[in-house]
Amino acid sequence: MLQLKGISKKLGDFRLKSIILDVQENEYFIILGPTGTGKTVILELIAGMYKPDQGEIYYNKQRIDHLPPEQRKVGFVYQDYALFPHLSVKDNIMYGLRSRKIAKREAKTRFDEITANLKIGHLLGRVPATLSGGEQQRIAIARALITRPDILLLDEPLSALDPNTRGLFQQELRRLHEDMGTTTVHITHDFSEALALGDRIAVMQDGGIVQVGPAIDVFRQPKSLFVAGFVGAVNIFSGFCDNQKISIAPGLEIAAVCKKKGETSISIRPEDILISRETFISSARNSLEGEITEMICQGPLYRITLDCGVLLQSLVSFQSVAEMDLKKGDRVWATFKTTAVNVFY
Repeated sequence: MLQLKGISKKLGDFRLKSIILDVQENEYFIILGPTGTGKTVILELIAGMYKPDQGEIYYNKQRIDHLPPEQRKVGFVYQDYALFPHLSVKDNIMYGLRSRKIAKREAKTRFDEITANLKIGHLLGRVPATLSGGEQQRIAIARALITRPDILLLDEPLSALDPNTRGLFQQELRRLHEDMGTTTVHITHDFSEALALGDRIAVMQDGGIVQVGPAIDVFRQPKSLFVAGFVGAVNIFSGFCDNQKISIAPGLEIAAVCKKKGETSISIRPEDILISRETFISSARNSLEGEITEMICQGPLYRITLDCGVLLQSLVSFQSVAEMDLKKGDRVWATFKTTAVNVFY
């Protein structure tokens, strides 16, 4: 539905590099990357705040990059909400409709629907300065959605919220998307947020897109060292692949599905590594003995680091740690399948 074809843009010393994206109708699409990679610039190009230096933008097969912002049917929610401080909540929400000269009856219908959906009816007489961060975010989203945009653009909408409010708002965004079906492009630098919300994810690095795919595929099968590190694949090693085995340290080989012989890198999700007191027979082809060097409690889970010739991290439930009576200095076995080893070149 929304297509970016070879979009480039230079702003000062920064350059957006030949961006190619296809966002499907009703999709919740995430653009993920560290600060300064050009995520917001992409949203602003879609919204019409900039014109691309090169490339084209299409919506429903119609080229739109030459259109002014008001003709693009796009709703934009900035990170800082951008509410009008002198207007009441009601007037902030209604602003977009009034600027578009929507008939009063239709405006009231839309207003009643969106305020009920976002559960903000009790806030209508207040001004932004009296609202919490989560409340301000709801008002900003209501103002964007009341115009019934074809595309909703969200610029790090959860970054200013505290952890508890952020978790609740993730659920709220998912519910809104399921209820309203608005095609959404959401940018963030938080991978847990991307995984919780995104149907698909595009990962950016230095002004370019380095991987696009379903959220779970990007999470479990990063295609580069950069992506692997960014999505939290802490067990990242370089080595040499030969005959479906990868040598990552002297005398230490990992069985994996290798497509070609030569230098390669691997990542292993910590939750895919099983810890046991003794080795056991299973379908898993990798079983390494090591010493526990660190145990960090993370609520219901422990992050356990083993020295197996390389440092290997595993996530183990609190209950399993208690049942095995694990402690620092113990020797244990780390077991994982060949399919848990993600190989990239």
